[in-house]
Amino acid sequence: MNNIIKLRSGLAGLQWLFFLFTNTVVIPITVGAAFALPQDNIQFLIQCSFVLTGLACVVQAALGHQRSVMEGQSGLWWGVILSLSAAAPSLGISLTELGGSLAVGIVISGVITILIGVCGLAAPLSKLFTPGVMAVFMFLLGCRLNMIFLEGMLGISSGSSTEATTIQPTVFLLSAAVAVFVAVLSVKARPAIGQYALLIGILGGWVLYTLIFGRDSGTSSAGTIDMGWFPLGNPWNGLNIGVVMIAIIAGLVNASNTFGALKGTDRIYEQEASAKQYKRSFTISGVLAVLSGLLGLVPYAPYVSSVGFLQQTRIRERLPFVIGGLLFAGIGLIPAVSSVLTQLPLSIGSAVLLVTYLRLLGSSLKYFGQIRMDAANVYRTAAPLFVGVIVMGLPSEYFASLPPLLRPLLGNGLLVGILLALVLDRLRSSSSQQDQTQASNKVQGPVAPTSDHSRRTLNSNLNPKGEQS
Repeated sequence: MNNIIKLRSGLAGLQWLFFLFTNTVVIPITVGAAFALPQDNIQFLIQCSFVLTGLACVVQAALGHQRSVMEGQSGLWWGVILSLSAAAPSLGISLTELGGSLAVGIVISGVITILIGVCGLAAPLSKLFTPGVMAVFMFLLGCRLNMIFLEGMLGISSGSSTEATTIQPTVFLLSAAVAVFVAVLSVKARPAIGQYALLIGILGGWVLYTLIFGRDSGTSSAGTIDMGWFPLGNPWNGLNIGVVMIAIIAGLVNASNTFGALKGTDRIYEQEASAKQYKRSFTISGVLAVLSGLLGLVPYAPYVSSVGFLQQTRIRERLPFVIGGLLFAGIGLIPAVSSVLTQLPLSIGSAVLLVTYLRLLGSSLKYFGQIRMDAANVYRTAAPLFVGVIVMGLPSEYFASLPPLLRPLLGNGLLVGILLALVLDRLRSSSSQQDQTQASNKVQGPVAPTSDHSRRTLNSNLNPKGEQS
């Protein structure tokens, strides 16, 4: 029996390893390509991402929120950084100045995140992320990331000018077949097999891709790596205050990932995350953000996609998660091994991740189910949803007429949608509180003086907590 448990934990840990890998490997590659870094520096970013992500998951599971929730490089941050790098020429900012300014902004946002955790501000901050805001966030995050994964399935690599920028039908047919296989296997197969559908899909798809298209040349080498601080750009050589401010705003909005991931797993763990869990999670994420700024990495946050992964695999124990994290960190320390894994075809990894992130729609609909859809709430939810999706599909050239410092912010559909949802929700809360106050005043009318006898009678009908008995 013990051997069976160990085998299951090992297989589940291996599946977590590939989940961490497929969610991570594309990010440093695209960021390195966007900043025109040499190959050795990109390899350095990849290895740092592997090590830090693996250790981050272990630390969060042991000391942070203590759940099997991936702590990885934030998709929201990833989108902001790629948008800024693409818009840098039109902003008149060099890539090195952009990288240095981003580093400063990321470090400052990390310090703010640490203060939110240490000072216990997560609880009042969580009140901003109501079901309406979380529904919009889940939906837009799924749209944004699945756009990236669909591009990968189509054989399009928008992160580098040296890769294909047109649809490759044969690559798409194979990746679509892998996605359908993983989805059917996870739904139709017995739980003992279905919970490993992602692992089976990745390994099987990798083999088929190699047999049909041959082996990828990979994106890295196992040679000597030039390590150092601020690989994207040294802040001492030039600083753009506008970019720093945008980074700080992105860091604050990035808090939605923590609330999305922990609230999304409340049902899986059959209990709400406590204030201490939020406090520890924010503190650890803040420390990781500071390190990310120094190392040129995309800042970290709990992954909302872990909700879909846990629902699909039905494995919520922490031991396999810790095993996967340790394996991932170990791989990052061995250049030869990490170099082999980076040869995983982007289309296959994207196909598997697409299946996982499609489940974000279910999480979004659950939050929508908590909203009373009257006319006002329909507008409050529809406006950020449609505006966010539309902005995502607009070319960056459309925003050329806006002030340079606002282009990266207003050109990011995910950020625009979340900020609009927060603003509209706050307006709703303010108006509803005002209506309740006016209604209460009308019902109560003027308050008459209360005699001592009346006060004693009233107090006798109240329990010590001041609640009516």
